[in-house]
Amino acid sequence: MTDVPLSAPGAAATATTRRRLNPTLARYLSAFRTPRGVIGLSILVILVLAALLAPVLFPGGYDQQGSNALSGPSGAHIFGVDEFGRDIFIRSVYGLRVDLSLILTAVPLSMAVGTLIGLTGAISEWLGAGLQRALDVIIGFPGLILGVCLVAILGPGWLPLFLTILIGGLPTAGRLARGAWLTQQGREYVLAARVLGVPRRKLLVRHVLPNAMDAIVVNGAVWMVIGVYIEAGLSIVGLGVQPPTPSIGVLLNNGLRFVTQAPTYIIGPGVVLLLLSVGFSLISDALNEAVNRR
Repeated sequence: MTDVPLSAPGAAATATTRRRLNPTLARYLSAFRTPRGVIGLSILVILVLAALLAPVLFPGGYDQQGSNALSGPSGAHIFGVDEFGRDIFIRSVYGLRVDLSLILTAVPLSMAVGTLIGLTGAISEWLGAGLQRALDVIIGFPGLILGVCLVAILGPGWLPLFLTILIGGLPTAGRLARGAWLTQQGREYVLAARVLGVPRRKLLVRHVLPNAMDAIVVNGAVWMVIGVYIEAGLSIVGLGVQPPTPSIGVLLNNGLRFVTQAPTYIIGPGVVLLLLSVGFSLISDALNEAVNRR
């Protein structure tokens, strides 16, 4: 009689889990093997590393002043200096830390909360319909208007920007999740599972979420692009992060005031803003292409 290793059940379970996860993960990872995915990911990796290593690369900080106010680009100052003689390139790199902290926290949380809201219809149809009407109200407020309302209540700063991006992304994620639930609950295999007494939690995890996840992931990547412009838009009008703390929008706001004296002031932060949005846009396009090949 052949002895069966004690680890066999665990190994079989691990293999089963891998088989279940591999198709989804492989589909998303395939996006980063396309030209768009490679270029977008490379841009974002460079920007994220620069933001993370900013205190190491520039130990003097972002508020170190010099004597050559509003001078143009040079070998010592790639983007030039501002009205206080501070290096605009260094401030742009530090400003990335603010923008990335907003986007990489608010957007994933928004997609997660929006998905949960959309799936409340599986618990109570009345609750699901009611929350959808609340999401419709949010849709009626464009991102900048929503941000202005939050700033009027909370005052300018990082938190209103975070809440603007988070709340603004809820309706799309909620509608995608609710659409997946409404579509799947009438399918024969779902009806059969409910007749057999399969809990709704398992139905959601096994059938609804996998069918909604592709659209939610792509939507999250798109919303990161929108989040970049929400931060820039609110900060340009003085409703975002307040000086002397730098963000891309704050730098653009300062540059616009001196655009006649130093036209190159806004070029550096504008290039960083463009690279950040292009990186997320390319990744969203690559993910969309990957899931559509399913």
